[in-house]
Amino acid sequence: MISTTRLLGIAGLCAAVPFMGLADTSGKSIALSNNYAGNSWRQAMLESWETVTGKAVEDGIVSAADAFTTAENQATEQAAQIQNMILQGYDAIVIDAASPTALNGAVKEACDAGIIVISFDGIVTEPCAWRIAVDFREMGRQQVEYLASRLPGGGNLLEIRGLAGVFVDDEIHAGIAAGVQEHPDFKISAAVNGDWAQDVAQKAVAGVLPSLPEIVGVVTQGGDGYGAAQAFAASGRDMPIIVMGNRHDELEWWKKAHEENGYETMSLSIAPGVSTLAFWVAQQVLDGADVPKDLTVPFLKVTQGDLEEVLASTQAGGVANVDYTLDDAKAVISDAAQ
Repeated sequence: MISTTRLLGIAGLCAAVPFMGLADTSGKSIALSNNYAGNSWRQAMLESWETVTGKAVEDGIVSAADAFTTAENQATEQAAQIQNMILQGYDAIVIDAASPTALNGAVKEACDAGIIVISFDGIVTEPCAWRIAVDFREMGRQQVEYLASRLPGGGNLLEIRGLAGVFVDDEIHAGIAAGVQEHPDFKISAAVNGDWAQDVAQKAVAGVLPSLPEIVGVVTQGGDGYGAAQAFAASGRDMPIIVMGNRHDELEWWKKAHEENGYETMSLSIAPGVSTLAFWVAQQVLDGADVPKDLTVPFLKVTQGDLEEVLASTQAGGVANVDYTLDDAKAVISDAAQ
C-alpha cells in the first residue's frame, strides 16, 4: 500500500537519484492532448497539469505547456487535434488517449515529424510512443481480493465499468474478471457503464437494481462509488461493500457511514497528477535522457486507517492526488531502467 505521506503528495521517490539530461529545453514546447473532461478526476488532472507546467514555464524550463481537451470523447476528433499540434510545431505531445489503437496513425505522424509522444492513463500502442500507466489490471484484481477477505462466503457482485473502448476500462475489467476466477464464490451478476462519473453511475445502477438478486459487493473504476451508494440507499436495499475511487464525495460518504454504522471499505485509483509525471518525462526525453518506453507508477490506495487523514487533504469536489516533481520523474525512469 502507498504510504500516507506519499498519498498526501510528499515526494518520496527522489532519494539518491542520479541527475539525467543536461541539455537546454527552455526553447521547447509541450502540448497536452486530453480526450475527456467530464468528471472530477479529469478536472483534477488538468488542474495538476496547469499548476506544475505553469511553474515550469515561469522558471524557463520549457517555453510552453498548453493543454487542449476535445469537445467529445471521440478518437477521430482527438486524432485531428494531434495532427493540428503537429502543424503548430510542438516539440512533444502528452496524450491521455480515447483509444489505445485508434490514435496510432496520428501518433506515428507526430513521431515521423520528430515530435516526442508520451501517453499516460489512456495509453496508446504505437511503438514510437512512450507509455505511463499504473497496473490497472492489478487494481481490478485487488478489489475482488479485498472483498474475498471481507466476505469469505462470496456472493453476487455488481460491476461498474468506465468509458467503453478506453484502455483503462478494458484493463480494470480484465483484472476484476481475473479476481473472480481466483475467487469463484463470487459472481458478477450485472455490469453497467458509469463513465467514471457519479451522476451517470447513479442512474445506471438505479436502472438495473430492480432486476438483481442480493448484491454483496460493488467493484468499480473510480468516480462511481458515491453514485452507487446513492442508488442503493434510494432502493431500500442493504448497502453492499462498495469499493471507492478516491473522490472527495466518496471518501466523505464513507467516513459518515463508518461513524454511523461501522461501514468499512477501501478506495483506490490512479492519481490525477500522473499528467505532471508525463510532462516531466517528456521534458527528460527532450533533455536527452535515455527513457524506457514503458513506465509504471503505483496506484493510490486508501484504507480505513488512512481515511480521515486523506480526506482532510482532499479538496471538496476533487480527488486524492499527488503532483509529481522532476526528481520523481527521474526516480521512475531510473527504476524502469534497472
